[in-house]
Amino acid sequence: MKPLVSKRQAFALALLFGAAGAQGAQPSAAALALHQRLLVLDSHLDTPRLLALPGWDIRQRHDSRRELSQVDLPRLREGGLDGGFWAIYTAQGPRDAAGRNAASSQGLATLLRIRDLVERHPQDLGLALDAADARRLQGEGRHAVFISMENAQPLASDPALLATYQRQGLRMLGLVHGSNNDLADSATALPEWGGLSPAGQALVAQANCLGILLDASHASDQVFDQLLERSQAPIVLSHSSSRAVNAHPRNLDDARIRRLAERGGVIQVTLYGDYLQPQAADPRRQAALQPLYGRLRQMAGLAPGEFAELAREMAEVEQRYPRPRATLDDFMAHLLHVIEVAGIGHVGIGGDWDGGGGVEGLDDVAGLPRITERLLQAGYDETQIAAIWGGNLLRLLDEVQTRTGTNCPAP
Repeated sequence: MKPLVSKRQAFALALLFGAAGAQGAQPSAAALALHQRLLVLDSHLDTPRLLALPGWDIRQRHDSRRELSQVDLPRLREGGLDGGFWAIYTAQGPRDAAGRNAASSQGLATLLRIRDLVERHPQDLGLALDAADARRLQGEGRHAVFISMENAQPLASDPALLATYQRQGLRMLGLVHGSNNDLADSATALPEWGGLSPAGQALVAQANCLGILLDASHASDQVFDQLLERSQAPIVLSHSSSRAVNAHPRNLDDARIRRLAERGGVIQVTLYGDYLQPQAADPRRQAALQPLYGRLRQMAGLAPGEFAELAREMAEVEQRYPRPRATLDDFMAHLLHVIEVAGIGHVGIGGDWDGGGGVEGLDDVAGLPRITERLLQAGYDETQIAAIWGGNLLRLLDEVQTRTGTNCPAP
């Protein structure tokens, strides 16, 4: 089963549908003070896709509705987001020589854009390679930019490129996205490999050798099971939620959440609305949006005015064919359930910002203190909330990097 919309399409719709909604009451002074003391990390930011958009400037505060953007420096500061994993996302294309070449080129281009962004804004951003970097950058008042990959198809034609990516800062690897690829089966497609392909198995071993954290979000249940069995280090789900709360194949069932925790892994609960509550398909809405999706896929070639017009047209379709939107309450239901099942030491937050994330009451990263307030209201203390907001993820990254080189072939 393929997703109804692509990642880029879902991102645009989440913003268009939610930008006009109220962000909700401001958090209490106590929640804001606590939030500012914490090291706050998000494990999945799709903001790198905006770096290809002509005229987009991370220093400016952007409008979610007109510019389809949820992350920029003003809102990072307002929301107290100290760092995150910036994703090299590649849409799954044809699995022939031309398609693999295109994926390889796109992955490297996105990596270059992320590195260039950090180098152009050294007062505000810093490349993070380990947990110590994240803590140091927080102390310096700079946002820690970790690099991740969502869909490993850029490595399909040359898996040895993983070492190049690692040297350039890659610290998290998601094997697959919304369709099967040459490495693994997707959670939202019919099985092809029965889990990992032979190439995927080899890539898992290489990631372990390089100290790269393996990410099972978007992967099928069989891939998840095989990662737990094969990986020499614990794994992460960078942006997934609870299948017990909402029976979506992208979410994880309670039994697997428990096994993940038993192996030392972490699940980062997401704000992607379709994973939080059931959504019924509307053929009229899909038909109206489809021609706009084609233009959205070409966003790197659109002038700022053309992109604003596209956003306006998509907003009109959303008004004509509205659908219920997940709320902050829905997100908290998933988060609190996953904490109960996995334990406080194995849970974090991966919003999927600029990739479809955002709910009613929390439209962009500026609103992150609302989650801290909800956790306080649920009875969690500062130490526990600190673990959720970044402590657990950094502990996992430390463990993965400590195991680097175990049973690895000679270079």
